Amino acid sequence: MRVLLVDDHAIVREGLKRVLAGMGEGVQVGEAATAARALHLVRKADWDCALVDIALPGKTGLELLKELRRERPKLPVLILSMFPEEQYAIRMLRAGASAYLNKESAPDQLVNAIRTVLRGEKYLSPQMATYIASHVGSESTRPAHEALSDREFTVMRLLATGVAMRDIALQLSLSIKTVSTYRSRILVKLNLKNNAQLVAYAVKNGVAQ
Repeated sequence: MRVLLVDDHAIVREGLKRVLAGMGEGVQVGEAATAARALHLVRKADWDCALVDIALPGKTGLELLKELRRERPKLPVLILSMFPEEQYAIRMLRAGASAYLNKESAPDQLVNAIRTVLRGEKYLSPQMATYIASHVGSESTRPAHEALSDREFTVMRLLATGVAMRDIALQLSLSIKTVSTYRSRILVKLNLKNNAQLVAYAVKNGVAQ
């Protein structure tokens, strides 16, 4: 089994490798600290699945996920993050992820998720399955930010965590004017007036951590 680990923290990759080694299936591991390196490795070799961190330098995990889907449509991608499942999992699954796990999940849950996606199935944690079941048919209870586009959602999260618009523009390869336009759309969609309210909204809804 060939698994590609994409995380900019070496200590996290080491921990993941230990979990994979415990599967006892002759796991071969590739490592990438950036989205660019991950794409290079995906183009260079075949992988059975990829474990991708949502927060990467220079490109978000969501953007990388979409590029991986274009490069290798059948490659199962398991998203790992410190962000809560109820805020990110649905968006990631809609974008093509095979699974979403919080980094605080137990090792055996990660192993179960990997084996599930290798069978070509989607993996949901028991907590996430319960959350989705409880919200079926309850569109009115969905948080307003779920109506944001993926790019708007990314900009919102960066703004809420204190990243300046100039730095957001550099990170996402956009002009400052475009970032400003996204900010305006976000405020309108969330019925907010300024960045202070945006930060408060993000904290309340667990989007900024």
